[in-house]
Amino acid sequence: MELTREEVQRRLAEVGYVADPQLAMAITLMRRLERPLLLEGEAGVGKTEVGKALARMLKRLLIRLQCYEGLDANAAVYEWNYQRQLLAIKIRESEDLSAEAKEAHVFQRDFLLERPLLKAIQAPEPAVLLIDEIDRADEEFEAYLLEVLSDFQISIPELGTVTATSIPWVVLTSNRTRELSDALRRRCLYHFIDYPDEAKELRIVRARVPGIEPQLAAQVVRFVQAVRKEDLRKTPGVAETLDFATALLGLGVRDLRSEPDALADTLLCLLKTNEDQRAVAREVALRLLGKVA
Repeated sequence: MELTREEVQRRLAEVGYVADPQLAMAITLMRRLERPLLLEGEAGVGKTEVGKALARMLKRLLIRLQCYEGLDANAAVYEWNYQRQLLAIKIRESEDLSAEAKEAHVFQRDFLLERPLLKAIQAPEPAVLLIDEIDRADEEFEAYLLEVLSDFQISIPELGTVTATSIPWVVLTSNRTRELSDALRRRCLYHFIDYPDEAKELRIVRARVPGIEPQLAAQVVRFVQAVRKEDLRKTPGVAETLDFATALLGLGVRDLRSEPDALADTLLCLLKTNEDQRAVAREVALRLLGKVA
């Protein structure tokens, strides 16, 4: 499936994701070059949502692998269903079979549990494989992942090499908690996602918060943009903006200037640490609102 950049932007917008031209071009090239797309940026800027939106846009299965320290092949690729294997061995105890025959029986595909990587390359149609926060995984797993993404095949000692039924659309995300290898970067297309500017964030809010009035949407975005300039431990991302807007809408707020109590009460949607809530206390929030409303 080959799409133009304009088609990608339009179709992503239809499923609720506002993409800039550079991201749309990266997605356009993913299929033509059969390359994974590496997305970097701060937490909360919408990297994970790209994979989800791509799956919605393509109407394809989304397969997500959440990375963490200590992630290994058992969790990411495959593992054997040991309980079923033991049960099968017990059932065949009375049969006159050699140990080799019994072993061959329990190491068949019926006893294999497919984890995200194996499941993605065995999907009948190209799935969207979202490898989230690859920077949290160990370098050893990153090296193994690079091998899988290079050949789209997996070696299972008991079965042999499993080649891809289909080539998935692969999206990797990184919060840059550690530096990724040059080899992985060379294998991928690359796009950096920053916090959106006011115009883009306003489009996101209006697309993702149905029923919000233009005035409130604009006030919310301008206020969040101002909050991000404060010295915070955790800068609020787009997800926090959407929660903030949804909360205000649910409380019946139409104009932030006339609802200072509602503003103060919903700051918990934006500020996720005690230090940040102290830094942007009620009086600070009202001062910021006075500058942008």
